[in-house]
Amino acid sequence: MAECTDKRCPIHGKISVRGNIFTCTVISAKPDKTVVVERPIVKFVPKYERYAKSKSRIYAHNPECINAKENDVVSVGETRRLSKTKCFVVTKVIGKKKIVKAEEDTFREHKRVKKEEKKPEKKKEEKEEEAEKEKAMEEKETEEEKSEEVKEKPTEDSKEEEKEQNKDDKEEKKSE
Repeated sequence: MAECTDKRCPIHGKISVRGNIFTCTVISAKPDKTVVVERPIVKFVPKYERYAKSKSRIYAHNPECINAKENDVVSVGETRRLSKTKCFVVTKVIGKKKIVKAEEDTFREHKRVKKEEKKPEKKKEEKEEEAEKEKAMEEKETEEEKSEEVKEKPTEDSKEEEKEQNKDDKEEKKSE
């Protein structure tokens, strides 16, 4: 490869790296000779005695000889101000990110689908239990109705007996 002609290259140019040096992941490499890197920040919060996670996005100069791309893990060093938003430069590419964003999205989606599959199973079981309870209640109600109907339905013999009792009652009333 031909030697780099970028004046802002930390290896071939005259720019000095001083101050903070971070290991970050490249989020975007769309701008020309610029990358957007994201670094995780873990800070202890004494009030809650817990650690708070956050992240910071930094614009860094991307020399042609290094040419970092999206999802690369890179080392970024602080330099003098190079432009309005850039005061860091990519010093080297360490490797690729272990889980690529596309794989991460499919992993999250797979996890979500598994959760949705579990929920309907519970609902199906609950629905089956409810259906069984309803059937049992209906059976009880029909049995009760049948027993009531049997009690209420007068037979021919009982009708004749009632008529005789009514006649006897009327005769008793007359006699009184």
